Amino acid sequence: MDDKQFSLTHHFNELRMRLIFILIMVVMTFAIGMFVAKPTMIYLQHAGIGKSITMNAFQVTDPFQVYIQLAFVIGLILVSPFFFYQIWAFVKPGLYETEQRITLFYIPVIVFLFLIGLVFSYTIVFPFTFKFMYQLNNDLKIHNTIGVLEYFHFLLQMTLPFGFLFQMPLLTMFLTRIMLITPALLKKSRKYAYFIMLIVAAVIAPPELMTHLLITCPLIVLYEISIVISTITYKKMDKSEGNQLA
Repeated sequence: MDDKQFSLTHHFNELRMRLIFILIMVVMTFAIGMFVAKPTMIYLQHAGIGKSITMNAFQVTDPFQVYIQLAFVIGLILVSPFFFYQIWAFVKPGLYETEQRITLFYIPVIVFLFLIGLVFSYTIVFPFTFKFMYQLNNDLKIHNTIGVLEYFHFLLQMTLPFGFLFQMPLLTMFLTRIMLITPALLKKSRKYAYFIMLIVAAVIAPPELMTHLLITCPLIVLYEISIVISTITYKKMDKSEGNQLA
């Protein structure tokens, strides 16, 4: 076996082992999620907007479905740092020392921004949207009977996307570092980006103007923050290249 074949086999075996580690951790964190899901479910029913409504099970399996969904989501959140670390460890040999430190720094930041997005949506966007829809039904003389499955489905639908959308500044920094985007490109594409954000908000939010704006405005702010971060990153890269040439 020549060196090229040996190297390819070695990388394949390493990738396979890391995927096995990830699958084992997924099972373990899902098991942890099974223990945490029950108190989490009870807490969410008696905190915030949940304490002001009565939740009903329209089918006997509805609470169990919510329980499994929460366990799965909690498990994915818990396993995410390990997942990203395994990806980093796999590509680490191909990175310079500075790149290794920078990319390793991304892992806790990704998790932190995801949690910030969840908290923002749960404390601001979700209560406003739910109250508006609930009051609208009352104004239309429609009795609100809230199903526990529908409530938690709506909660996850409104909160989880924000966890991913809050990755925008970090993703911008990464793409700027690898020279796929520049601050000038982001500024030039601003109007197209705003239009895409309106579409994203329409997908996440119910067909209601105020909720739509409540989702779109933070996305616009995140985009503008991303431009600032891209500009800072780009200037630092230029300065670093200038020092190397000197």
